[in-house]
Amino acid sequence: MPGKRLLLWDIDGTLISTGAAGHRAIGRATAARFDGGDLDGVEIAGRTDVGIGRQILSKYHAPVNDESVHSFLDLYVEFLEEELPRGKGRVLPGVLELLKDAVTKSDSTLGLLTGNLERGARLKLEHYDLWRFFAFGAFADDHHDRNELGAFALTRAREATGIDFAPTQVDVIGDTGHDIACGKAFGARTIAVATGPWSQEQLAEHKPDFLFDDLANVDEVKRVLGW
Repeated sequence: MPGKRLLLWDIDGTLISTGAAGHRAIGRATAARFDGGDLDGVEIAGRTDVGIGRQILSKYHAPVNDESVHSFLDLYVEFLEEELPRGKGRVLPGVLELLKDAVTKSDSTLGLLTGNLERGARLKLEHYDLWRFFAFGAFADDHHDRNELGAFALTRAREATGIDFAPTQVDVIGDTGHDIACGKAFGARTIAVATGPWSQEQLAEHKPDFLFDDLANVDEVKRVLGW
């Protein structure tokens, strides 16, 4: 279908800021499981929850397998639900307007492409009233390696819409180099936004197709991207 685009959104630092609720929750889970353990040396931004869990278990020389990772992440999700109301988070500039606009257009389909567990993604986006915009997505539950998630997103899009999107019809929007790498891994157009922990300069090094400081100028974003 000419002109039809699939817009796959990252969550943290792209759609919303949770006021570090996720970071606090993973820190609490680590401290609880490993008797005061910390997150020193653990890379979080842009990584999948499963990948983060594997890093933490390895750091503390615990067994790393599906059962141990899922058990640890169950604890994380429990703490996340408690931390979200405590965080001074927000929907990031321009996001709500862009989502509202996209759902009114027959040539735009919204999905998620995120390192969050599906349970965590739902908790976060329901808290900020954005979950309603997304009928499907690819999540950390699907694979611990973010670069493998594109195929899951395309499959879910086809199941939800009946459209077999080509990678050239897909936009991946994210705030880290890992989002850019994920989009490039399956041939999507990559859109980086410097509203998370990565600066414009850091993002530019990963050569996204488009790079914005933020999405606040909605009309300009739509014009540049053809949305």
